[in-house]
Amino acid sequence: MNTRRNFIKQSGLLTAGLMMNPSDLLKKQKNVGIQLYSVRDEIFKDPRGVIKKIAAAGYSEVEMFGLSAENKFYGLTVKEFAQLLKDNKLKSPSGHYMPEKFLFENGNGDDVKNFCEAGNILGNKYIIIPWMQEERRKNIDQYKALAERINKAGEICKKANLQLAYHNHDFEFADMNGQHGYDVLLNNTDKDLVKMEMDLYWVVRAGYNPVELFKRHPGRFHLWHVKDMDKADKTKNTEVGNGTVDFKTIFANAKLSGVKHYMVEQENNYKPDIFNSIKTSCGYTKTSLLK
Repeated sequence: MNTRRNFIKQSGLLTAGLMMNPSDLLKKQKNVGIQLYSVRDEIFKDPRGVIKKIAAAGYSEVEMFGLSAENKFYGLTVKEFAQLLKDNKLKSPSGHYMPEKFLFENGNGDDVKNFCEAGNILGNKYIIIPWMQEERRKNIDQYKALAERINKAGEICKKANLQLAYHNHDFEFADMNGQHGYDVLLNNTDKDLVKMEMDLYWVVRAGYNPVELFKRHPGRFHLWHVKDMDKADKTKNTEVGNGTVDFKTIFANAKLSGVKHYMVEQENNYKPDIFNSIKTSCGYTKTSLLK
């Protein structure tokens, strides 16, 4: 009887331990994603081969870009690309989509809805606004108008069970008579409807500290672009861990940020080549940053 009681106690402790540590188990998986713009030239030539190489490099997630007017990614239909990811055990939690008509031409939202449809097929959780042309961002009033439209786009995404987010460059930090476009977007959009994808490289290059932004807007930055800055030329990228961005301090504040997905991106300066570069970045992120 005592033996049986001990067995039950031990089994209970084991079960409780397993139940108590799901977050620890998830952390050990160290999911790292990549923005497919990093391999933009290659993926249009050979999407199937490139996706296979990305999986082999250690990535478990990809962030989309490049949906064509024909609703295709790199020559494949959205459903075909979703199957390609599944075949390579990859997920796509986010994608870069640009609803120009809705945001800047007061469109009816059909472009946002179309992106949401593609995103849902791929399994995206986030629809991310990636860029603004220069003529769209010349003054603070343009940013205020954009913030209003982004809120409305966020409502459309919410109805499609998706989250809208905004991805920065450095131009949002340009001084406009003592104001900054990024502050306008953060302060004039609904924090529940609009999250942020922080490109760490661009924030640092603009002369700002990502952690200070986390402190001012805790929990708002659900995605990061993990992109490093070359030591010799700040206009260039380099493999994560080889440059000047203080990733360890930034990653130490991940909880404050609210980050859920880490997307490596490298746009240029690959050494010795693209696929070795993205493999190096993935390995460093997993072993040195996601502890």
